[in-house]
Amino acid sequence: MDIDEFIIDEDDDYVYINKPSGLLSIPDRFNKDLPNLYILLKEKYGKIFIIHRLDKDTSGIICFGKNSEAHRDLNIKFDKGQVEKTYIALVEGKLEKNKGTINLPISYSKIKKGIMMIDKKYGKKCITDYEVIEEYRKYSLLLISPKTGRTHQIRVHLSAISHSVVMDKVYNPNPKPILLSEIKLDYKPKKDNIEKPLLRRLALHAKSLEFLHFRKGKIIRKEANLHKDFEITLKYLRKYGL
Repeated sequence: MDIDEFIIDEDDDYVYINKPSGLLSIPDRFNKDLPNLYILLKEKYGKIFIIHRLDKDTSGIICFGKNSEAHRDLNIKFDKGQVEKTYIALVEGKLEKNKGTINLPISYSKIKKGIMMIDKKYGKKCITDYEVIEEYRKYSLLLISPKTGRTHQIRVHLSAISHSVVMDKVYNPNPKPILLSEIKLDYKPKKDNIEKPLLRRLALHAKSLEFLHFRKGKIIRKEANLHKDFEITLKYLRKYGL
């Protein structure tokens, strides 16, 4: 795997990656041999610092530090909510409101390890803003701005309002891959031909990061383009799925 094809930009302090879905951000606790961004970057730069992470199945922008000073500064900014993050999510169904805020506390499930849940009694404060940017027959495309940084926050919140992220195998009660035959009503697959899904992975993409660069003394914004499978899915939804 060539890490260079995922690098969006870099400077003396940070390197910005457009992570593909399915690739770990950091080493797995139980299997250190699984491919992950941290090891790939460490092989390239010698020393690299973890600042934040994305779920394995979430694609999009992630930032790593090149030195301890950069690492410490941006870690503090993340902790204080001084990093603006946006995500793109394709979700099930149409929302009642074009804009809204989901304010529901979450905590780790006491039943399933590593899974989060809405917990109004003991959960930590968790806030997610959303805006509908495109609407289709069966789906909606959202711009998401999380105001807190809890584990699986966006996925849990969207599931809680009955608009789960497409192909969320953890929080979507009935995850289904998107098929062209489902979008294009007059589409007929060839006889005995197994139809390949347009999108078979989590439809959640980290679009941008924005923060005050401690060394440059100015606000910087870095964006990650959608990966090919997500972009093609949206192309067909815009053409046939309205």
